[in-house]
Amino acid sequence: MSDKFKILCSVLLLAILLAMVINLNTGFLSLNFQDFFTESSNSLIAEIRVNRVLVMLLAGISIPTSGFLMQEYFQNPLAGPDILGITSVASLSVAFYIFFSYNIVLPDFLQNTFLSLSAIIGSMVLMFLLLSVSSRFYDKSYLIIFGFLVSAFAGAIVSLLQFYAENQSLKNYILWSFGANNMVSRNQIYVLSVLIFGGLLICFRTIKPLIGNSLGVSYAQSLGVNLNQLKILIIVSSSLLSASVTAFLGPILFIGIIIPHFCRLIYNPSKLWQQWILNMLLGMCIMLIFSIIAEKTQIPINVISSIFGIPVILMMLLRQNKG
Repeated sequence: MSDKFKILCSVLLLAILLAMVINLNTGFLSLNFQDFFTESSNSLIAEIRVNRVLVMLLAGISIPTSGFLMQEYFQNPLAGPDILGITSVASLSVAFYIFFSYNIVLPDFLQNTFLSLSAIIGSMVLMFLLLSVSSRFYDKSYLIIFGFLVSAFAGAIVSLLQFYAENQSLKNYILWSFGANNMVSRNQIYVLSVLIFGGLLICFRTIKPLIGNSLGVSYAQSLGVNLNQLKILIIVSSSLLSASVTAFLGPILFIGIIIPHFCRLIYNPSKLWQQWILNMLLGMCIMLIFSIIAEKTQIPINVISSIFGIPVILMMLLRQNKG
């Protein structure tokens, strides 16, 4: 492990701790240190802020990891859960669940579970479709076009559902789509944590085969890499990580693309183990900063991520074209 990597990790960890402290102290009311550990009139507000920090940490871990896996597998720096349509299809699945389960009364835990399952199933279906059509595209950039078309189609279906939806269902979907990190409850965080932990365990099994895959299919096969198994693991891990966050926070766009891009700029892109760690650390730091901005400005998280992400992706395209 190089000294540069240790320095980068140390700086990011300090930035994460600082951003966590600022997050806990950002809001309409000023809280004391005791409010976070003892019963008081501000205990509920303190719990909401703690939940906000926890869910941002989980999102910062999962979304960049999903983008990192997809970019390494497809060998395309623009591959990501939102560009390839995975986030859109997960959003469509959530829309179907919200609009058609409005009259069904379920305990909160089951509601949270079915919400996340609907997003995960939708994203996994699209991932299998992407991997099945990818073999027919000689130029993998066509996958970006395919993902754009899928996103447009999913958006059209969601608009149609919104047009015929009841008022309360429409309101619930709009609130969800804003990415309100303050609305995530502790029970939802438990469900989200389990899903993300499962996705990270699967991701751990893919890093070593991905190193072989990055050197070419023939070389990977000579090393004994099971490419079909790797494909399935990538599908399941990426779907769990991106769709679970989408289910509870709404579509947070472009983070899965720009974080891996920044990590490759600041450290050796061929060292995938270190790249994965940097993606998680930088992702947590960025999401905590977005949370602070959202609290200060009252702008939804997904709007902030788009404002930040779109110029970066344009610069990536110009830089790639120049190269």
